[in-house]
Amino acid sequence: MQDPTRPDSLPPRLVLASASPRRSEILRSASVRFEVVVSKVDEKTRPGEPAEVLVERLAREKSLEVAERLPSKPPRPVLGADTIVVAGEDVLGKPRDEEHAVELLSRIVGTTHRVMTGIALSWTHGAGAVSRVVTSRVEMRAATREELIEYVAVGESLDKAGGYALQGEGSRFIVGVTGSRTNVIGLPLEETLELLASSGLSEEDLRG
Repeated sequence: MQDPTRPDSLPPRLVLASASPRRSEILRSASVRFEVVVSKVDEKTRPGEPAEVLVERLAREKSLEVAERLPSKPPRPVLGADTIVVAGEDVLGKPRDEEHAVELLSRIVGTTHRVMTGIALSWTHGAGAVSRVVTSRVEMRAATREELIEYVAVGESLDKAGGYALQGEGSRFIVGVTGSRTNVIGLPLEETLELLASSGLSEEDLRG
């Protein structure tokens, strides 16, 4: 039986408003304790909305939507995030199916594209969200359509923006990354920890 006075028996203070297993893995790699409460926000792009505005807005909306559903006491911080791939000025979302995944990948192989993640933190007692956007650049080698079809058949493309996973088999196409590698995976760890610290959260709050 757990001792109720031990920190491990208490609910984590931080709430992650995301079902992404990659984001959970990144936070766990930093020994952050958290609870997952999945956001119900519809991830739609508004006409004419710039990529950076889109990704920050969605992160804020996710954070606020979950915070509003949770009890206000004790006050808990809610972390929202959204990641997109940008080719030129076009936002590439998650593939609809395998054929669409090949289409998305064909647009970014042989080029350098941007990966943007919006991160936002709000509180269950009503404090508004603070947010920022982190951008990395990913250079990919050229690839044939047959290579792309073979990769998509691995099965890791369909829930990834742009149709690839840096941390998985998608690494076969990567020449180099400028900026945060964890950002490309789905959550820029260093910048996220900085955002949490700037909002008054100590290591004890996050790991205790």
